[in-house]
Amino acid sequence: MNARVDTSVLSHLSNRHLDALEEETIFVLREVAAAFERPALLFSGGKDSLVMLRCAEKAFGQGRIPYPLLMIDTGHNFPEVTDFRDFRAKELGAELIVRSVEDSMARGTVRLAHPGESRNVHQSVTLLEAIDEFRFDALIGGARRDEEKARAKERIFSHRDSFGQWQPKAQRPELWTLFNTRLAPGEHFRVFPISNWTELDVWQYIEREQIALPSIYYTHKREVVERRGLLVPVTELTPPREGEQVVVRDVRFRTVGDITCTCPVESNAATAADIVLETLAAEVSERGATRMDDKTSEASMEKRKKDGYF
Repeated sequence: MNARVDTSVLSHLSNRHLDALEEETIFVLREVAAAFERPALLFSGGKDSLVMLRCAEKAFGQGRIPYPLLMIDTGHNFPEVTDFRDFRAKELGAELIVRSVEDSMARGTVRLAHPGESRNVHQSVTLLEAIDEFRFDALIGGARRDEEKARAKERIFSHRDSFGQWQPKAQRPELWTLFNTRLAPGEHFRVFPISNWTELDVWQYIEREQIALPSIYYTHKREVVERRGLLVPVTELTPPREGEQVVVRDVRFRTVGDITCTCPVESNAATAADIVLETLAAEVSERGATRMDDKTSEASMEKRKKDGYF
């Protein structure tokens, strides 16, 4: 990620296509409000959900977003992100619903194989419990097709059965802007308004709109260890293993999630414009470069999505 791109590239890099992407996203957000009775917007405080939130402001007006924000908290999230999540929701006057994997563990619906197991995969259980609790019929998420193979298969309106499961071979066709939103009792949709955006689009939009982000998206010094080709942050949850050397690096996070499976990349990028330049030179997707949970197998994300993951 430290590969340098000539800064003069920015002056020649068009962002006019962002208007079309923004227009599509606003259309989808309004379609959800019109087609469903109890939708919610999945909001982690990460860059993709913050981009969706900006589009929602443009779609409905500040302070008038017609659905609540929902966060599924593993209890192991970066505090910089959860603090920013709370700040942004309060700033917008939006309803924020937080449901915790720890509560599912207390109910016995989530059982860890061992105390050190990542809770990330278990968010599916807590999410399905929240859907049942609030009877949500549509959940708006910030997944993009360029992130990972399984997400590339998704429709914008992704149907889920009464068990919350995704059947990739039974998805509904999406012709032009015609979406089939019919549901049987107990079913729901996951809706992905920024499906057609790329990581570069997201950062160009953040730079154009001057969207504030949690500080860990930009360069900062952090203790890390090298493990399986990744830089693992040294925390109480992810201590160094025997034989690993702790070093201090200038890093940033390309994506944020559970501390136990999210890694930074080496970077000196201090602004969104700097990150646009780095993204132009990147050869690995953000999840491929930073997520340990996606490295378990080629089909790990698809399996989780079939089980109800985001």
